[in-house]
Amino acid sequence: MFERTKKPGDPVETPASSYQPPASSSATDSAPRPAAGPATSTSRARTTAVIGPSIQIEGTLRGQEDVFVEGEVTGTIQLQSNTLTIGTSGKIKADVYAHTVFVEGSMDGDLFGSEQVIIRKSARVRGNITSPRVTLEDGAAFKGSIEMDPESVKNVLGTAASANRGPAPARPASAPQPVAGAASISNLGGQSR
Repeated sequence: MFERTKKPGDPVETPASSYQPPASSSATDSAPRPAAGPATSTSRARTTAVIGPSIQIEGTLRGQEDVFVEGEVTGTIQLQSNTLTIGTSGKIKADVYAHTVFVEGSMDGDLFGSEQVIIRKSARVRGNITSPRVTLEDGAAFKGSIEMDPESVKNVLGTAASANRGPAPARPASAPQPVAGAASISNLGGQSR
C-alpha cells in the first residue's frame, strides 16, 4: 500500500531557525559558539534559545538551556548550568548568573560565571565580573572590577541557585560591590549595602 520512510524512534528533524547569530570578526576566536536552532540528535546535544533583535524581556530570565541574546533583557538572568551569549546587537541591563558568559554587545550589570566570562572586543561592559577565568579582549570597553576568587564564585552562585524562585540573591561580603550609579542591593538580613 504505502512505503514507510521513517521508523518508530527515529529523531524528528526540525528545520533550523532562519536566524543565525553573526560570526565574530576575530580571527583568533577560539571559544565555542552556541548553535542556533534545535538539536537533531538524541544524544546529550545542547540546544540554544535565541532571543531575536526585536524581543524585549523585563524580569527574571531563567532556564536549563543555552541562551543567545540579540534583543534586550532587563532584570536578572539565571542560567547557572548553561551558557549565555550576548550578541553584537544584544543589550542587557541585568545581573547575570551563568556557567559561561560571552559578551559581544552591551552589558550593564554584574556578571557571575561559574566557569568563565569572555568579553569580546566589540563589547561594552559596565559592571563587576566574578569568575575563576576571565578573558578581556583588546579593544573591549569595560568599567568595573574583576574578582577571580573561586570561593567567591561558589558563594555567589550557590546563593543564586538556592534563590531561583525568589528575588535576586544578595552578594556575600567578599563579592565586588556595584559600580557607582548602580542600584543598591539588600542582603537577606534586610540590611542595605
